[in-house]
Amino acid sequence: MTTLERILRLTLEQKIQNDIMVAVTRHGCTVFRSNAGTVQTKFGTVIKLAPKGWPDITGFRHSDGKMILIEVKNETGKLREDQIKFQKFIEDKPVLYGVCRSVEDAIELIESN
Repeated sequence: MTTLERILRLTLEQKIQNDIMVAVTRHGCTVFRSNAGTVQTKFGTVIKLAPKGWPDITGFRHSDGKMILIEVKNETGKLREDQIKFQKFIEDKPVLYGVCRSVEDAIELIESN
């Protein structure tokens, strides 16, 4: 994959992510962008964020407080190994988790269960 292709893929995923966040907020949920892994500040301090594999969007549904976890992918995006591990871990928990490629996918997820 070329650098340009990588940038275009990320840009598309960011747009899908932003659109999903706006849509689910309008459907009675509070959500925020979740960053995972570690980052190093310009001063050299290492900050640990959410665990690797944690989904892109985290939040809750107002009607019942149920946790929402959304992994955003474009139409051809594939889960990384750490994301697959998280998916296997979370699938039997009482939360709304899904891999969403569109606003429609996300709305379907939050309207389920």
